Amino acid sequence: MDLSIPPPEITVLLLGDPEVGKSTFLSRLTLGIRPCNDGLPPYELPVLRDMDQPFVFDIKLYNRPYTLHFYDTASPTNYTLLRPSFIILAYDISRRDTLYSLRQHWRTLINSHFNYDEALPVMVLGLKRDLRKEWTEAEKVDGGKGESVMPQEGLGVAQELRCDRYGECSALTGELCREVLEDVARTCAKTTTEKGGRSEGGCVVL
Repeated sequence: MDLSIPPPEITVLLLGDPEVGKSTFLSRLTLGIRPCNDGLPPYELPVLRDMDQPFVFDIKLYNRPYTLHFYDTASPTNYTLLRPSFIILAYDISRRDTLYSLRQHWRTLINSHFNYDEALPVMVLGLKRDLRKEWTEAEKVDGGKGESVMPQEGLGVAQELRCDRYGECSALTGELCREVLEDVARTCAKTTTEKGGRSEGGCVVL
């Protein structure tokens, strides 16, 4: 590896309704990958300031370094003016309306402002997984649904929107954050070259 060549810089845009957990997710990423002993974080999530965007993460994937620049809708730079390499559509698993909003609002916005690349990868990400509640029998009557979104529903919307990835996690407890981060990193790596980061190895947040 030629250390004189700077690592590829990849812009990631995180979209979704207010209060779905985007800031908490980014805050969780700043801690890197850390195991949770009892399912609860033995640490406090750092507070991120919107004015500090982009939030920069240096990662090493398959023995290659990458620099990820994360923006969300609170960016001081109007997010519609960015040219991201990867878009994440986030929703709150405990609020069904935020999933529907991906279909009704955010996907339309992507088609309007980010149609410069037909191959632009898009991921649907369910946040606040720890708040999911099983549907009650009353909610199931006549094919009804509860307020919480079940995994197959989120996946179904991602497929309907023809997105490339679907994932879920809890930024608060750390559940599945490692898997989501690795999936994000792999997708980002593949945007940089024809073969991307497809080789043996793993993902490390530096």
